[in-house]
Amino acid sequence: IYFIINEDNIAAQLRKPWVSVGSDAASMATEGAFLKSNTHPRAYGTFARFLGKYVRDEQVLTLQEGIRRLTSLPATNLRIARRGWLKPGYHADVVVFDPRTIRDNATFEQPHQYATGVRDVFVNGVPVLRAGEHTGATPGRVVLGPGAKR
Repeated sequence: IYFIINEDNIAAQLRKPWVSVGSDAASMATEGAFLKSNTHPRAYGTFARFLGKYVRDEQVLTLQEGIRRLTSLPATNLRIARRGWLKPGYHADVVVFDPRTIRDNATFEQPHQYATGVRDVFVNGVPVLRAGEHTGATPGRVVLGPGAKR
């Protein structure tokens, strides 16, 4: 892991209206085989860090603009149909969070820690996290942009 990014540069880049937020980290869990190796903290906290640190604490962006950077902007940039907005006929991917408490907890020393402040998650309209607890549902599927092949 390299520590080469300047926080002032991150904030400057986030202020540019065309910059969306994403992560290249794998999906992880705080149990089982996942604990056999360390991972980058972004595997657990990219989006919570963005909303907690850069939106709430540092006020680099408004909450509304921060949410746009996580939803409709990347869906538009990647040309992913029927995602990124809450509209009839669209896939209902929704995260219910508390903007006052959302934060990342994963660190480089202890990366296997879930973020806090997220209450409910719906994937394709199906509740996956309810009141902070996994429902057992697994409605996710591969999302491909135009021209992509499996």
